[in-house]
Amino acid sequence: MNNENSHIIARAAECLECEASAIRTLVSRLDEHFLQAVELIHSCKGKVVVTGVGKSGHIGSKIAATLASTGTPAFFLNPLDAYHGDLGMLGSDDLVLAISYSGATEELLRFLPLIQAKHIPIIGISGSDSSLLAKYSQVHLNIAVEREADPLNLIPTASTTATLAMGDALACALIEATHFQPSDFAMLHPGGDLGRKLLAKVSEVMFTENLPFLTPEMPMSEAIEIVTKGTLGIGIVVEKMTNAHLVGIITDGDIRRAMQRLGKEFFGTKVAEIMSRNPKTISKDAKIVEAGETMNHYSIHTLIVVDEITNDQSSMPNAHVVGVIDSFSCLPGTRFYH
Repeated sequence: MNNENSHIIARAAECLECEASAIRTLVSRLDEHFLQAVELIHSCKGKVVVTGVGKSGHIGSKIAATLASTGTPAFFLNPLDAYHGDLGMLGSDDLVLAISYSGATEELLRFLPLIQAKHIPIIGISGSDSSLLAKYSQVHLNIAVEREADPLNLIPTASTTATLAMGDALACALIEATHFQPSDFAMLHPGGDLGRKLLAKVSEVMFTENLPFLTPEMPMSEAIEIVTKGTLGIGIVVEKMTNAHLVGIITDGDIRRAMQRLGKEFFGTKVAEIMSRNPKTISKDAKIVEAGETMNHYSIHTLIVVDEITNDQSSMPNAHVVGVIDSFSCLPGTRFYH
């Protein structure tokens, strides 16, 4: 890398470090004002109307989209459009999230008294607690940065990054406050790949070929070979190989613990003496997201798929095994245990 390219990389690195520092600074500002903002949005019976001009407007548009996609009805309104009829889009139950780093943007400030006349609460985001925007706001969030990331300290870079991050923080906090679930996300994103996967049924992604079936009378010397070849880390114990009626499960953990406990006697031990008799199951007609939530809840990575759910030991033989689903078949990014 020549000297000129080294300077370019160094400048880009400085930019990223500056913006990362701006975001880290926001952590210390997650105080009672932030909680008040979350509560205002959470309790809003109407829509969250995000507004801003220029670069702040572009950031505001993204924040509105993020809120809407995570269960908070929101849209972006340009203050300039409000003067030409769009003010009618605001209702008395709405809430305004106004963005201006200087807190003194003329077009925005002329818009705010119109909002106040409708008795609509305002959450302001700016770089100064003493800004005019802060004075207009019921709640103000300070996103001040030490400097912009560009060499001239002029271009909105670190400040817009901080604003966007604060918007994301609000959205994430609201997800926690509203107990927003992956299934809710799927309903709001039915057209995307993520939505399709969340709305898909277990039967569409489950494993059905070469399932690691065992019988209760099978010796562990034979069972361990089947479990190893199955690659799922489990053995599905069925009443008979011919009927696939579920009676239990053996996991890698069960095998390790039994080997340690039984020593040389392990290989002659029957499956029935080691298996768990109440395995977690899920219906083939359940949604994938339900499978993921069940695995998270029980800290497991695999579920046996049956025609109908029955975790009652007395009725276990009525559960007919039709497949297996594991955590990798479910939503990417969901926290699963292994």
